[in-house]
Amino acid sequence: MSALVTEHLAQQGISSATINESSSRSSLYLLSLSSSLVALGFATQSAERLFVPFAAVVLPTLFLLGCFTVVRLVDTSIENVVALRRVAHIRRYYATLTPQAAEYFPSLGDDTADAQSMLGVRYDRWSLWFTMASMVGTINAVLGGAVTAVLLEGLLGVPRPVGVASGVVVAVALVAAVLRYQRQRFSISLGT
Repeated sequence: MSALVTEHLAQQGISSATINESSSRSSLYLLSLSSSLVALGFATQSAERLFVPFAAVVLPTLFLLGCFTVVRLVDTSIENVVALRRVAHIRRYYATLTPQAAEYFPSLGDDTADAQSMLGVRYDRWSLWFTMASMVGTINAVLGGAVTAVLLEGLLGVPRPVGVASGVVVAVALVAAVLRYQRQRFSISLGT
């Protein structure tokens, strides 16, 4: 019993750590993006010849940071679900210890369903739209579209409407790629 309680607490700690890491990583990315956009705003007030090279260095760097952040956010989401499933499994055992225990450790009979029940959520095919990875991925996709537009117009001299249209296409494709990546990772790692 002592080993089970220790494992239960360890899994709860892992779950908590994944949430903290996700929040920290998201905040770091958004802070970097915000600071860089302020710097770009100041750069636009200087000569045009300074803005394009500055944007050509800063924006792709931020985009890469966003990609790394999304990958890790998906990983921490999976780690959280695994930890919660393990907690649910242990709780189901607790429910068998005495006749009255089932009242205090309700179970739906499945680790995944019990983990979702503990969180008070119901997952469906639209759930991936509302994860932290999707949030950061969408913002990063817009950034990727902006990088495309800036590089096409500023460095290659492409007309603005063509650059903007290309940026929109890239942004939409990147959002789709983030959602697909997330779905595949969850499917492979969790069998969902």
